[in-house]
Amino acid sequence: MKNFIVKTLANAGALGVATWILKDITLTGDSFWRETLSLILVALVFGVVNWLVKPVVQLLSFPLFILTLGLITLVVNALMLLLTSWLAGELSLDFHVHGFWTAVLGGLIISIVSWALHLVLPDDE
Repeated sequence: MKNFIVKTLANAGALGVATWILKDITLTGDSFWRETLSLILVALVFGVVNWLVKPVVQLLSFPLFILTLGLITLVVNALMLLLTSWLAGELSLDFHVHGFWTAVLGGLIISIVSWALHLVLPDDE
């Protein structure tokens, strides 16, 4: 359970950094607490998408992974971020990613920040 909370907080932090850096990834709310709650809920959705959908997409794109020497991972991360944005809209969460290239850059930022946070935060099973 602690591992799940740590990963969700790391995802929330990474998504927060991406919304702070990129103007085309938006998280809106009428108060600080509403934005924070939306960010945590979006991090949960992002975690579920990465847990359920991403392994299937990676398996199906394995030949492209070999062909592009791993660069297809940027596209897969962008697609997962766009799917999270769409699901957030369906769940009435105020998180939006505008455009594919914004999603690619956002996915790169989220990957780097998540990696750094996982190094710093405790990870007990």
